[in-house]
Amino acid sequence: MATRPALPATVPALEAEIAARRERLGHTIDELAHRVSPKTILHRRTEAAKARFADVATTPEGDLRVERLAAVVAVVAVVGGLALYRRLHRR
Repeated sequence: MATRPALPATVPALEAEIAARRERLGHTIDELAHRVSPKTILHRRTEAAKARFADVATTPEGDLRVERLAAVVAVVAVVGGLALYRRLHRR
């Protein structure tokens, strides 16, 4: 069972303890507000996407994985071509 720290006995000591706790709480709230701000979330997501892309597109030595990039380009070209074909032949 954890023991509680002894509370300061004097009024000025209690006031100082309350002020210190209020300061720590203010810093905690500021940190939480920063973590959940849309700008911070977007930055974290962008960095994670860049890291995933780097993992997929490069070898551990840092060389490009040309075969993977070529496959992605081919898929994009086929999907784009199909979309263009459907759009042109609807009319």
